[in-house]
Order: sequence, then structure tokens, then C-alpha cells
Amino acid sequence: MSTTVLTLVGSLRAGSVNRQLAETAAVTAGDDVEIVIFDRIGHIPFYNEDIDVDGSVPEAAAELRAAAASTDALLLVCPEYNGTMPAVLKNAIDWLSRPFGTSAISGTPAAVIGSAFGQFGGVWAHDDARKSLGIAGARVVEDVRLSIGGSVSRFAEIHPKDDAEVVEQLRDVISTLAAEAAPTAA
Repeated sequence: MSTTVLTLVGSLRAGSVNRQLAETAAVTAGDDVEIVIFDRIGHIPFYNEDIDVDGSVPEAAAELRAAAASTDALLLVCPEYNGTMPAVLKNAIDWLSRPFGTSAISGTPAAVIGSAFGQFGGVWAHDDARKSLGIAGARVVEDVRLSIGGSVSRFAEIHPKDDAEVVEQLRDVISTLAAEAAPTAA
């Protein structure tokens, strides 16, 4: 049985290193794990309880919730913007947190990884994202940590898929996340 990991990328840039990390995870995950990158995260309006009612939920938000409801695990690939997670990721978490207590991610194993320009690779952003996911009801897998610093120079002339160390780290992340999801997937 295959494990499905819904992946949300916090950068909207097509050439983003974090997007490349998500794509690398998808091609290196192995036959028993399917990485599904949700490409419509930038189309979701800011969370507003007034439009979060039957018949009014924006299409992209409804698609995100449906994708989360049909997944075994959640992976956020998060850059660091001004010391925290990008608004697009926070907004996705906000939509996924509702209805509170019975949301699509309630109890879902989740992890946060990513890369950033600074030497710590976005650790603050990753910590904030983990905190927000936990409050939203996800089961944050604390053992999964991958924060790659110096992304601008490290990946200036190489794609993450061609960096053996990064590929191995991504395989470990996906393997651990899939193992955490195994009881859910069974």
C-alpha cells in the first residue's frame, strides 16, 4: 500500500529552491510513497470566516481541504520570510484548521523542511510552521528536521536533485514521515 504525502511549498516562484526540494522529494521518494505537490496554494484567498460557509468556500480552498482529507501525511517546504513562514503557508494552515477539531489535518502526521538564504536555513520559519500546524490539529513529527542554509550559494550552480547529501536527507525525511503515517494508511 502506498503512502500519499500532500506537499505545500511556501514560495510561489517557479524557480524557487524550496519548490526544487519538493520536486526532488517527489522523484526520490521511492515506489511506496507518492508526493503530491498542491500547486494552487497561491490561489487561495486569505482566510475569512464569512466565506468559509457551505456554498461559499473558494474553489482553491475547497481543493486544498479535499487534498488534505485524502492524504496520509503533510509536508510543508518552507522558506523564511522576514524571520517567519510565508503568508501563503500560514493562510493554507488557517484554511486547513477549520472546522476546528475535525479539520482535514486533524491527527495527520506533518513535517516542515526547507531552505533559506541565511546560515540557519529558515529554522525560525520552520519552528513557527510546526507550532501553527500543531495548533491546527496536525500531529507534528518533531524528529523530521531539515533546514538547509545558504541556499543562494549552495544551489547557485546545482539543482538539489544533484546534491547527494540533500537527496539522502530528503529520503530520510520522507521515509520517517511515511513511517509515521503507516498506521493511518493501513
